[in-house]
Amino acid sequence: MSEYQYYEFVAIDEPLTSAQMAELRSRSSRAVITPTSFINEYHWGNLKGDPLDWMRRYFDAHIYVANWCSCWLFLRVLKDAFDAKTLNAFETESAFTVERTGSHWILEWGLSESQDYDRFGDEDGRGWMGRLAPLRDELLRGDMRPLYLGWLAGVSGGEIDDKTAEPPLPPGLSRLTAAQRSLVEFLDIDQDLLTAAAFSDKPQSDCDEGGDAMDAWIAGLPDNEGRAAIKLLLTGRAQQAERQLKSRLLAWQREQRPDIETSQIRRTVAELRELAKSAAETRRQQESVQRRKADAERQSKRESYLRTLAGDFDRCWKAAHERAERGIASAYDDVKRALIDLADAYTLCASQTEFDRRLSEFMAKHGKRGALVRRLVEARLWKKP
Repeated sequence: MSEYQYYEFVAIDEPLTSAQMAELRSRSSRAVITPTSFINEYHWGNLKGDPLDWMRRYFDAHIYVANWCSCWLFLRVLKDAFDAKTLNAFETESAFTVERTGSHWILEWGLSESQDYDRFGDEDGRGWMGRLAPLRDELLRGDMRPLYLGWLAGVSGGEIDDKTAEPPLPPGLSRLTAAQRSLVEFLDIDQDLLTAAAFSDKPQSDCDEGGDAMDAWIAGLPDNEGRAAIKLLLTGRAQQAERQLKSRLLAWQREQRPDIETSQIRRTVAELRELAKSAAETRRQQESVQRRKADAERQSKRESYLRTLAGDFDRCWKAAHERAERGIASAYDDVKRALIDLADAYTLCASQTEFDRRLSEFMAKHGKRGALVRRLVEARLWKKP
């Protein structure tokens, strides 16, 4: 199998300057370079540069995919989006790691050795950026679910000890966004493990839905804090405003209901794995029910179709004779399928004896057509004398 690597970088907050584009061009004569992106693929050799260094200097998002079952997502966010303690709680050995620069966090999600060989045999990397880049906006708005998914990828990959407790469970884990579902797919996170992790997810509260509790909190918001949030909105920093307001809202919720914080017992990896086994059993049972239902529906449709054939057996045999007389392979294939259906229709609505009699009449006329006979023998409709 030949080597394949795909690199895509995107600048979101600020476009590349002409000088920066020239620097990148000096690293690759084949790459597609625009003021907001760098895209290249390699069938031999490697990128002439360090992706992490490029993230520090130029870009806000990076996708890497290699056909040896490896893929990575890098996102750069301003340092004030998270504190170090928050990020450290979610870090793993390689599935989710954090790099710090003077002004930014560079968040890295990685799958170093997938077992899904079919996926990476077909994977070319294109399309992932569009699916995963929205995660950056979600993070900047204070959504912690992508961080938890990175930690869960570490559990799925066997990086975390069974005795380790999970990090703080973010709300909404059972209601992932499209980008977060794509991250689950990108990182090959075990679906049963994800279901297990989401067992403790709380339903949306009144505050989440904009109910009376949120109205009461807004009414009590100090004027200076409200003005500060409006100023952020008007100066193009809506994500920062949302993040700060959400943080204050959550703090207020904890004050109103201190039991919420104490009721969130953090499970160990071993406990999550046990829950995942239970989730897997439930899933298999549900899939079995769905299969039986689908089989019953197919059987019902099949029987309905066979009854239409039984409504005019003579017409069906006439059509089979006409196809056989065409003497070509495709027509013989059609005859075989038609006779299989007729056999089932006779079994359902008439008798096997009657079908055998009509088939003998059919073969008396067409039994010298070797290619047709071979097909009917293979379908176990006819036995050679």
